Amino acid sequence: MRLSQYFLPILKETPKEAEIVSHRLMLRAGLIRQQSAGIYSWLPLGYKVLRKIEQIVREEQDRAGAVELLMPTIQSADLWRESGRYEAYGKEMLRITDRHDRDMLYGPTNEEMITEIFRSYVRSYKELPLNLYHMQWKFRDEVRPRFGIMRGREFLMKDAYSFDVTKEQAVEAYNRMFVAYLRTYKRMGLTAIPMRAETGPIGGDLSHEFIVLADTGESGVFCHADLLDKPIPGDDVDFRGDLSGIVADWTSLYAATEDMIDMKEFEATVPEDKRIAARGIEVGQTFYFGTKYSEPMGAKVTTSDGTDVPVHMGSYGVGVSRVLGAIIEASHDDNGIIWPQSVAPFDVGLINLKSGDQATDAACEGLYEQLTNAGLDVLYDDTDQRAGAKFATMDLIGLPWQLVAGPRGLASGEVELKSRTGGERETMTLEAAVAKLIACAGPDK
Repeated sequence: MRLSQYFLPILKETPKEAEIVSHRLMLRAGLIRQQSAGIYSWLPLGYKVLRKIEQIVREEQDRAGAVELLMPTIQSADLWRESGRYEAYGKEMLRITDRHDRDMLYGPTNEEMITEIFRSYVRSYKELPLNLYHMQWKFRDEVRPRFGIMRGREFLMKDAYSFDVTKEQAVEAYNRMFVAYLRTYKRMGLTAIPMRAETGPIGGDLSHEFIVLADTGESGVFCHADLLDKPIPGDDVDFRGDLSGIVADWTSLYAATEDMIDMKEFEATVPEDKRIAARGIEVGQTFYFGTKYSEPMGAKVTTSDGTDVPVHMGSYGVGVSRVLGAIIEASHDDNGIIWPQSVAPFDVGLINLKSGDQATDAACEGLYEQLTNAGLDVLYDDTDQRAGAKFATMDLIGLPWQLVAGPRGLASGEVELKSRTGGERETMTLEAAVAKLIACAGPDK
């Protein structure tokens, strides 16, 4: 993509309403624009990152055996009355009526709707286990939306719902999602620690929040330091096998949110030099809640002995849009964002230091064509801005690599390659630069 043809509205000044790093940088780098309190438009650069995060989530859900569908944003209040949550949920739910005066709501979550879908089609235990998921925009009417997308009113969520005959089978489903979440966040460049958590309005007695440590986090968290360096299950993990050992290994080390902290247990089980008491950002949560929804809503299956039993359920959320903010909180410097390669909007920024110069233009066109043909996503700054402005823009938007071409270096057959992560700069031939970028940022990486 040529920057001269792209929509990238960079802000030179930080808007006054931006309180935390991710909010400031997302506004300045042209990722989002606020439309009203807690509601944002996703501009092209931000939307590209969002789609990459979506794809990682989708791949790991599919790998774990979940099946994707899509449910509507507007739901009937009658479903929520069946489960008993319509009045109990609170003012965060946006309640509306349609033109026929039917009570409706903008869904904050989908337990009721997925249960209704399940009960309409599934009858036999032979059709289980089943896990259905979707990615959809949701709305919760926060009293005080703040911190940009981190605590907005409209947000993109992946929510999955598992259905099993017994509690033991439901816990197996829970374990699959637990391991899938470990892998999902690792692929995004995040260290997300699973912590014992309150279930809140979702219900149930088994839940973990996946927390990224950050000073700007909403939650107080307490955990064992070794969780930060624990190896994540690789591609050889068998989601059809028994994953209880992996989950037990992770949950054997103390980790709890402030709502669940047992300070005596924390101090008794975690050595003093291994204790972490910090703030954290929740990027996902897993729940097992048994028959909380299936029983009142009549979601049953017939077992092998002919008995009808309510299914055991779990739900599993990933805050897809919130993850983007968490990545920025975890990966930035004074100059801007530093995107992990896996979610970067472009693989490399190509900077033409003298647009309009025939030799420089020709060299940059050649580099752009070679890299694009090799499968890299390139943002080519072909504008007539000053060099300093071009460098500042590339640092701000945080692409993993910057390839700089100017008349002086090209006269010697050389360009400069900069790693945004470490800031290292290397002067090399055009051929060597292309080869290194393909090796480090190509489609196989």
